[in-house]
Amino acid sequence: MPKFELKLPRMGESVAEATLTSWLKEVGDTIEMDEAIFEIATDKVDSEVPSEVDGILIEKCFNIDDIVKVGQTVAIIQVGDDVDVPDVSNMVNEEKEQEPVLEEMVAVAESAVAQARAETSNVHLSGASDRFYSPLVKNIAKEEGISFDVLETIPGTGKDGRVTKDDILSFVKTGVTKPVEQVATPAKVDVQDSVAAAPVAKAETPAAEKPSMPISRGDEVIPMTRMGKLIAKHMTDSVSTSAHVQSFIEVDVTNIVNWRNKLKDAFFKSEGEKLTFTPIFMEAVAKALKKYPMMNISVDGDTVIKKKNINIGMAAALPDGNLIVPVIKNADQLNLVGMAKVINDLADRSRNNALKPDEVQGGTYTVTNVGTFGSVFGTPIINQPQVGILALGAIRKIPSVIETPEGDFIGIRSKMYLSHSYDHRVVNGALGSMFAKAVADYLEGWDVNREI
Repeated sequence: MPKFELKLPRMGESVAEATLTSWLKEVGDTIEMDEAIFEIATDKVDSEVPSEVDGILIEKCFNIDDIVKVGQTVAIIQVGDDVDVPDVSNMVNEEKEQEPVLEEMVAVAESAVAQARAETSNVHLSGASDRFYSPLVKNIAKEEGISFDVLETIPGTGKDGRVTKDDILSFVKTGVTKPVEQVATPAKVDVQDSVAAAPVAKAETPAAEKPSMPISRGDEVIPMTRMGKLIAKHMTDSVSTSAHVQSFIEVDVTNIVNWRNKLKDAFFKSEGEKLTFTPIFMEAVAKALKKYPMMNISVDGDTVIKKKNINIGMAAALPDGNLIVPVIKNADQLNLVGMAKVINDLADRSRNNALKPDEVQGGTYTVTNVGTFGSVFGTPIINQPQVGILALGAIRKIPSVIETPEGDFIGIRSKMYLSHSYDHRVVNGALGSMFAKAVADYLEGWDVNREI
């Protein structure tokens, strides 16, 4: 019967490898096309890898926590009806029966020596933490004598603050001293004597002092999730990096509300997609970025990088309360229908943890919709290394002064606030305010006779 090799797919230009975090299927399980087989984690994002064929899983090529390079075969699937699935338990038993007694004795001796050497080590890479470390990072830490407590303090430049290989190698090159003095192993040693004589050293790495938090009776202590810790670090790093300044502007979106209410049913029938306010707002932001390209930049030390492409990040809340920012690539090149389709697709796959690593990187500006939860305005934190983020407030019907040639009068209008946070290191108040005003002008000048 034909066999299909399921390889680790390409996950973005900057992603060359991933860590296999879990198997969702076992040997002998029936698999359907597009059904998830295993989960992987990179420095950017966690994701599932689906099968490209129907069949039965007959072989796993990697174990959990193994590092897999893009293009390597991870699983073998036999396609067709008559599938011979190997009995894993029988194979293990046969191998055990065939092992010579001498090899068992050697294995026991080697295990004892390894245990003795491990006990002489001062390095412990185990501890209670939700922070993710790839096996490669753990191995480097072990070889360099970096304890778990020290590893926890290393800042990560990967997605959501993950420690990458470059991060830990850079940490080593800065002159960190190994907390462990290597114990010399004699050339010839008796296994039993070495086990008995091996001293057990205690870690002396000084723990970082943390202010004690008083806990009263009845208080519940809830550990932060791994993603929660990474988000917290990313936010605090941004506040300490950028000089945050905010500008606010009120926008009359009555014409947009009426236009959408008139066309949303026809749009759903013709396109099979819901027409929300988000693609309308994203279109306005893309036009404003094209008008003011110095908002579409990033800071690299003492230089400014002006981005060619307009890639707008769309902050999306996850069911578990965390946050992810998928990116709308080349947003200025999409019409309203295309924008709606891309946004609905990214939002749906964000909630189902089905985004690819390449879809959450490369953003040049970010938009967050705080109005979804009823907030009128906010002061969002910049998504590094960008220099601006726009918060969309809730749309409310409020009494407003309406100016006409015949005079002013009070009417009911649909209005919202735009809250623009920008990096005052490179964006002055004039540019930050003009950008927000440009978005408002596009929205208030909406053509009520526009066709989809």
